[in-house]
Amino acid sequence: MLVVFFRFHYPKSVNEISEKDVLRFNVDYIMANGFSYTYQNQMINAIKLFYRQQGNTTLVPENLERPKKSKKLPVVLSIEEVKLILQNTINLKHKTLLSLLYSCGLRIGETLKLRIKDINFERRFMHIKSAKGSKDRYVPIPKQMIDLLTHYLESYKPTEYVFQGQNGGMYSAVSARQILKRSLRSSGISKQITLHTLRHSHATHLLENGTDLRFIQELLGHNNPKTTMIYTHVSTTSLDSIKNPFDDFDI
Repeated sequence: MLVVFFRFHYPKSVNEISEKDVLRFNVDYIMANGFSYTYQNQMINAIKLFYRQQGNTTLVPENLERPKKSKKLPVVLSIEEVKLILQNTINLKHKTLLSLLYSCGLRIGETLKLRIKDINFERRFMHIKSAKGSKDRYVPIPKQMIDLLTHYLESYKPTEYVFQGQNGGMYSAVSARQILKRSLRSSGISKQITLHTLRHSHATHLLENGTDLRFIQELLGHNNPKTTMIYTHVSTTSLDSIKNPFDDFDI
């Protein structure tokens, strides 16, 4: 981070760089390259840490403010769009992977780490171990997903992980992203979505079906209920129930 920062300001010396230079760096380098909030925050942290150790400089680290995290709402697919994606995913392994992400609301990392022994087919649940925040949880599996998983496992016969690579071991996230990309192309869906969008869609559809937010929080493994609350902003159920006065206009 510091190498990038000081290279940008060359030939200025460390002691000559001012707060205005930091603002210019943010606009002309970070923002111009479309770097994320996380990158900006890490850069400010690195600069502040460095300049706290320096003396006689024109830059006061305490005056540098970290960027505020933007509150963007997640993109969500409709149920019809999810169905279309899965119907256009012909390969059994690929269909099972995408179906599991959606039907159980899993993160891609959780899906790829899932072992066959972590699935209880009789009781229809899976044990998600060491998930985000090192938190284990149990996730119920819908009956249709159990049937699909059973068919897939009998056909492919993986030995350890549910989804294995060609040479054994875990399936790669890169390959999983390519699966979604091809399925989107086949479906004619142009939305800019990721594998995580299937998890967002799952949570939103649960909420629209009347599932209590506390249960959704538990199913998704959120530590903070505020994280789960975001789905109230993307759900259309409550918005659709609002009567708009324009509907009474005689035009």
